[in-house]
Amino acid sequence: MAKKSAGILPYRRSDSGLQVLLVHPGGPFWQSRDLGAWSIAKGEYGDDEQPEAAARREFAEETGWELTAAPLLPLRELRQRGGKLITAFAVEGDFDTATLRSNMFEMEWPPRSGRVQSFPEIDRGEWLDLAQAREKMVAGQRSFLDRLVASI
Repeated sequence: MAKKSAGILPYRRSDSGLQVLLVHPGGPFWQSRDLGAWSIAKGEYGDDEQPEAAARREFAEETGWELTAAPLLPLRELRQRGGKLITAFAVEGDFDTATLRSNMFEMEWPPRSGRVQSFPEIDRGEWLDLAQAREKMVAGQRSFLDRLVASI
């Protein structure tokens, strides 16, 4: 059975047009990667959880921002090249990226060193116009941008 993930794509309207908030994965593997590395704030969930609940939970864990009552706009599901299913939702808002606070994960680093270090799951978030977002976003998620534009 394919792994399932759910997440939220925040958007806002600015003087320069539509902007979306993408997040950059933390940890040493992603540290120097930029183009094609950014994503919606998302995470995996099991059969015992609904996609919208999982998206809200993961958004809060990865950003520190709660969306308890905010209405979400469904952007439907995409299948990644590796088979994972991602269900996305959009929310209009204006989050201050300076206040982003992600949960942490541990991994052995450097490899085979025996040292376990903690890293933030998300190391930063950024508001981007649609052209910038297309460049920076993981290729398999770019259709969510088209769906957002078509839905608002």
